[in-house]
Amino acid sequence: SEGDNRDDAMGLARMLKALHDVPALTVALVEGSAMGGGAGIVAACDMAVAVEGTRFAFSEVKLGLIPATIAPYVVEAVGSRRARQLFLTANIFDADYAAHAGLIDMVLPEGSMDEFISMLTDSLSQNAPGAMGDAKRLVHDVAGKKIDHGLMEETAKRIARARVSVEGQEGVRAFLDKRKPRWAE
Repeated sequence: SEGDNRDDAMGLARMLKALHDVPALTVALVEGSAMGGGAGIVAACDMAVAVEGTRFAFSEVKLGLIPATIAPYVVEAVGSRRARQLFLTANIFDADYAAHAGLIDMVLPEGSMDEFISMLTDSLSQNAPGAMGDAKRLVHDVAGKKIDHGLMEETAKRIARARVSVEGQEGVRAFLDKRKPRWAE
């Protein structure tokens, strides 16, 4: 029934929103294919990489459906004009085009996924975990907002709060002492 389908779609919508809102960096590592909802999951992540040869499509209209629950994340990732083109053509596209469109951030050579994961893990382990979550929330909160006095006040409050936080104090002390902060040891 339509009601059953609405409940099922809300389950997917809640999952995508939870993924989008995780306070840590979410990364889609794509190899093979990401079609329809799978490509929507890619869009809901903060970062996405794909191996050369990976294929993508928003193929719902070929089935008489629409990419409704994934649309907010795809539009945020690629923009409304590109989303219209991808949704309405339902064409399959490769990783290079996905990068060009903004769906993914980079294309990896085959066989380099483990190396990329290691590099990313090393990089993230140097960052303060709470600050990463706060920075992610900051992006969500300022995206699309007019840069006015109210936004300036809000961002000034946030940096002031970060400067006096335990992580902020430890990070600055470590920098001045020319040592790694505790979270990076």
